[in-house]
Amino acid sequence: MPFGGKYQLTETQSMVAKLPVAHGKCDTVTMMAYGFDPYLASWSPYHGAIYAVLESLSRIVTAGGDYKKIRFTFQEYFRRMNEDPKRWSQPFAALLGAYNAQIGFGLPSIGGKDSMSGTFNDIDVPPTLVSFAVDVAKEQDIITPELKAAGNELLYFTIDKDEYDVPVYAQVMKLYDAVHVLIQKGAIVSAYALDGKGLAAALAKMAFGNKLGVTVDTDVTTDTLFAPGFGNIVAEVPAGKTAEVYEALQNAGLSANVKRAGAVNEEAAFICGDMKLAIDEALNAWTGTLEKVFPTRATEDKEEVKTDLYHADSVYVCKHKVARPTVFIPVFPGQNCEYDSARAFEEAGAVADVFIIRNLTAQAIDESVEKMVSMIKNSQIVMLPGGFSAGDEPDGSGKFIATMFRNPRIKEAVTEFLNERDGLMLGICNGFQALVKLGLLPYGEIRDLETESPTLTFNNIGRHVSQIVDTRIVSNKSPWLSEVEPGDIHAVAVSHGEGRFYAPESVIKELFKNGQVATQYVDPQGVPTMEMPYNPNGSLYAIEGITSPDGRVFGKMCHSERFVDGLYRNITGNKNQKIFVSGVNYFK
Repeated sequence: MPFGGKYQLTETQSMVAKLPVAHGKCDTVTMMAYGFDPYLASWSPYHGAIYAVLESLSRIVTAGGDYKKIRFTFQEYFRRMNEDPKRWSQPFAALLGAYNAQIGFGLPSIGGKDSMSGTFNDIDVPPTLVSFAVDVAKEQDIITPELKAAGNELLYFTIDKDEYDVPVYAQVMKLYDAVHVLIQKGAIVSAYALDGKGLAAALAKMAFGNKLGVTVDTDVTTDTLFAPGFGNIVAEVPAGKTAEVYEALQNAGLSANVKRAGAVNEEAAFICGDMKLAIDEALNAWTGTLEKVFPTRATEDKEEVKTDLYHADSVYVCKHKVARPTVFIPVFPGQNCEYDSARAFEEAGAVADVFIIRNLTAQAIDESVEKMVSMIKNSQIVMLPGGFSAGDEPDGSGKFIATMFRNPRIKEAVTEFLNERDGLMLGICNGFQALVKLGLLPYGEIRDLETESPTLTFNNIGRHVSQIVDTRIVSNKSPWLSEVEPGDIHAVAVSHGEGRFYAPESVIKELFKNGQVATQYVDPQGVPTMEMPYNPNGSLYAIEGITSPDGRVFGKMCHSERFVDGLYRNITGNKNQKIFVSGVNYFK
């Protein structure tokens, strides 16, 4: 994820993504990182390009990648060229710098894009050459930059430069080779590539994610802390493995390029000599600068939501058992989570039957309706996946899905499916919105809505949110939650613009009383809360998911299907809610 750690505050320097496969498992990942500093490039486009390449490469290395596999692509943007020959110097110097770095590392750029239109009247853009480094690796080789544990040591690796401030490429490659091996051996558990802000900024960003403090050694100079450190790396090393790191560097002839910078402490503070700065104070300085321009909180409400857990005496038991249930997954135009949903059910032991709704003509719609009726009659589970059906139009999300399901033929099929065959229904995100608009939640049947009916409306922040949130299991009344216990907490992805659960307080209290509130958003202490970002949309009573009265229809905003082993490596917590295996086991 873009920000990691328990508090999701350590920014990542590389994008790492698993290769998607339709069937089976894959442990191969792709990596991408960028490098560019406008201040350095303005001083010298030649050096700016060299260090853009180096910065992008070093960020791949600190994430666990092997620099020798890297290929580059460059994005260039310069002032408009004219008859003045001096204006041509910037792109020429930058390209020479990038070429120097490619030759030095023996790694090519295989793509890119340039523009020379960066002038408005007498205003020019800085000479810009952004380097993107692309790599492949195995998921088990990847490490994340947030500090892991108090007591670990922080070692500082430095690169050599020649008399022209150009990296000594042979030394850099030897250093990065050693770091890569140490990461694979587990001697380095987190690392950060320095940029123009220096060591102090790198240590702070590593510390924010888990709010672990840093004690800086007294012999670390101010210049070392705050001078640009392009190419240098700070690494977290378990106390028992420090000797292994020093030995590896000595064997590589790099003893002069590593020194201890400090240690991780438990005090949630930065300590340097007589100076002690609380992490929260540093965080406020870092995050508060643009808060008025681009707010991250819609409200300062930090109210604790006081609600009880619900322990059901009994859970609905299926009377129509099957060895392997079939899951019908209709895909409406604009939805995009059907692959993840089908995979999750298939891994749980079900048969996923995906059908794409066609709506270009009246005949296509009628044929889709007939097909949906047939597939519902031959399924045990109906799953409405997430996405943006019909672009969330007209006037709100989920309405197109709800309109289709209110077709008399489909409505009759769903009613028979629920009342006579003990079927289960699940709606996630866009699917949850549709279930609410249909009345299936919270009433358990397709019906006309009333003024008191719950709804899902726009997030308090007024825009789309995408992050990992912690949710708490509130009730065990639903068959969908048979594999978890009330009080269990899971870290699950959210991605929506209309996820705020709203209903009159009397309705909400009735839902809690009946055990129909299934899940709630909680803070890092596991307490339901109205505070952003833990409650990402401002849902009343921190409600994330609800069920029908008997628990067989379940809707939730969080994307429980968006998880396979190896994802979200920089996020702590249990990420498997087991709702898919619970749904399958219901029929066995």
